[in-house]
Amino acid sequence: MKSIRELYRIGVGPSSSHTMGPRQAAEIFLNRNKGAKGFEVTLYGSLAATGKGHMTDVAIMEALEKTEMPVKILWEPDTFLDYHPNAVKFRSIDEAGFPMDETIFYSVGGGAIVEDGHPTAGSPEIYTLNTISEIMEYCERTGRTYWEYVEQCEGKEIWEYLSAVWETMKNAVEAGLSKEGRLPGPLNLQRKAASYFVKANGYKDNLKSRGLVFAYALAVSEQNASGGIIATAPTCGSCGVLPGVLYHLWKSRNFPETRILHALATAGLFGNIVKQNASISGAEVGCQGEVGVACAMAAAAASQLFGGSPAQIEYAAEMGLEHHLGMTCDPVCGLVQIPCIERNAYAAARALDANIYSSFTDGGHRVSFDRLVEVMKQTGHDLPSLYKETGTGGLAKNYTQMKRK
Repeated sequence: MKSIRELYRIGVGPSSSHTMGPRQAAEIFLNRNKGAKGFEVTLYGSLAATGKGHMTDVAIMEALEKTEMPVKILWEPDTFLDYHPNAVKFRSIDEAGFPMDETIFYSVGGGAIVEDGHPTAGSPEIYTLNTISEIMEYCERTGRTYWEYVEQCEGKEIWEYLSAVWETMKNAVEAGLSKEGRLPGPLNLQRKAASYFVKANGYKDNLKSRGLVFAYALAVSEQNASGGIIATAPTCGSCGVLPGVLYHLWKSRNFPETRILHALATAGLFGNIVKQNASISGAEVGCQGEVGVACAMAAAAASQLFGGSPAQIEYAAEMGLEHHLGMTCDPVCGLVQIPCIERNAYAAARALDANIYSSFTDGGHRVSFDRLVEVMKQTGHDLPSLYKETGTGGLAKNYTQMKRK
């Protein structure tokens, strides 16, 4: 299993799979074809179906137009290549207009890309244990925590990287809270984080706490939707859940930032397990792989902060994902706005509930996190493609019908 650096990526929204991944692929292809006189780019499947809403073409054009060469983009939303629904083919053109080079990249979620079916160069495989069951048994046998296992595999330098991730998350929350007005795109959706923050502070105790969690998660998701700088956790579309929970607990409980970083490490470990053994791509398994996994990560982080045992942390994460099983990815107009932003806020609250529920138990339960990951993967593969980030089913379809009426 690779480093959690591959899971927590700092970048520009609105989509890790539809903007961050294709941008990276374009930059790689450009560096190999500096003598080209033009480029032809073909988007397939989900990248083509919701690419305009996710600004896929904008990301690619920004990367390739550094050469000031002409770029032609072709859209093939009904063509799905075998390896992954998010596929893009780059072709370089010579002076005579003939092809020079051609490569197919797959954007597999969380900003990661695969070239012609082979992962591009990244961090090495550094984790020897690839299931939570194995890691939990190791922790219980050695007296270590999940974050200590992360440090053991990653080295102490991981804390500097996670500190940068935490700073990005905090900045996204605070920037989102300071902004009002309309989000970009045809939906004319208004930002809500600032008003939620004001309203929450007018309440007391439980209602205030819940309202603040909503506000913080909304703030990050709205920053993502407007092309702001965020950290994937595990994706751009689900980037508000974990920061919403961690920022709230940091502010309300005065946890030292060292413990926040430990919670980030624990959350990253659980997200990494899903990425390794299933998928975090909405185009492959639906929103259960994005918001569902983000909820599991946040639940694990919260349980870590409140002193949960390895078993209780695993149980909290299991509940966070279990109750998102089957969630479809049906972005209206292909934008990471409806229902994505609201889902982030709601999942943040559910993560805290999962932690509370787990804390009342000894951590024992029947369905393990690893078994749940297997079920999530199969459930995602069983979902029809119209419910996997193509913008052709579910809420996206109903919205189109409403507009026609």
